Amino acid sequence: MVLGADSAESTGCALTGRDAAMDGALTALYEGGGRKPGGRGSGGRSAGLGASAPSVARWLGDIRTYFPSSVVQIMQRDAIDRLGLSALLLEPEMLEAVEADVHLVGTLLSLNKVMPETTKETARAVVRKVVEKLESRLTTRTRAALTGALDRSVKVSRPRHHDIDWNRTIRANLKNYLTLPGKDGEDGAGTIVPERLIGYGRAAQSVKKDVILCIDQSGSMAASVVYASVFGAVLASMRTLRTRLVVFDTAVVDLTDQLDDPVDVLFGTQLGGGTDINRALAYCQSRITRPADTVVVLISDLYEGGIRNEMLKRVAAMKASGVQFVTLLALSDEGAPAYDRDHAAALAALGAPAFACTPDLFPEVMAAAIEKRPLPVPDREASA
Repeated sequence: MVLGADSAESTGCALTGRDAAMDGALTALYEGGGRKPGGRGSGGRSAGLGASAPSVARWLGDIRTYFPSSVVQIMQRDAIDRLGLSALLLEPEMLEAVEADVHLVGTLLSLNKVMPETTKETARAVVRKVVEKLESRLTTRTRAALTGALDRSVKVSRPRHHDIDWNRTIRANLKNYLTLPGKDGEDGAGTIVPERLIGYGRAAQSVKKDVILCIDQSGSMAASVVYASVFGAVLASMRTLRTRLVVFDTAVVDLTDQLDDPVDVLFGTQLGGGTDINRALAYCQSRITRPADTVVVLISDLYEGGIRNEMLKRVAAMKASGVQFVTLLALSDEGAPAYDRDHAAALAALGAPAFACTPDLFPEVMAAAIEKRPLPVPDREASA
């Protein structure tokens, strides 16, 4: 199928019906000369409806009719970016019409401070729908991965049979290797006598690890803020973890007391502004009481507006004290955004490689950090 203004001339066939409607919806966005999308596209071009929220809402309904959800989300983002529709998202009828996704949530959060009261409840409902969808997708896998990691992080010398760490047990008992007698006086097979068993314990219901999520809330990190807030709520629900969530720009805000509701966390953020990673890490460092049992996760594009050398010294000091330090350039499905490569390289030199992480990989990253084993960096060539 060929859609576009010149399709009739190039193919000799004019578009009609549903094809013409699809063409009109696409034209309103991509060939509208900067005008707001609108109209039903039945043969005509963009109607140039300006800031008419009801007409844009109809256009949003049209694209949901003609295109799959994944395409709708792309078109919505393009409409916001290309045609400046952010202001129209402050209209309740617009919010009720859009296909909610992580990117839309990020846009709504950036508009939070200027959002009229008549729109805020609708916006919260949209955000909650996305958050609940993410929680249902991510909670089970996260709990399973971290519960296993917490159990394995407790080493015991008298484990139950199915909890024995055979690799460590064999290495510890190599001195007890015996050769068994074979046939005709020859040596037979050998065996190791496991005088000392090493295995995994079962984590009790007391707090075993402290986790601090330190999230850059600059505008480019919107999707990461959404995912990190959901993960923060999941981690906070696990009694064997003590979770703290800190967001920062040039100021630092501790949102730990709101972790029972990630929607409250998200509306407590303020996307945009500058970045002072050093100040944020100073606050996190001041809250560490058990370094050897603490995991700090910095989620940032590393564009530091504060004191660079002090930031690096803090990371070095935390690692020297036994803290597991993880640097994520992004926590999203889009890969790494633009980031400060010099800072990433400096952190890598300290043993904290910086890399982008998808939400599906995050539980494994946290499990590795808890067990103090190498992180599953997805692309070592792309990481610093």
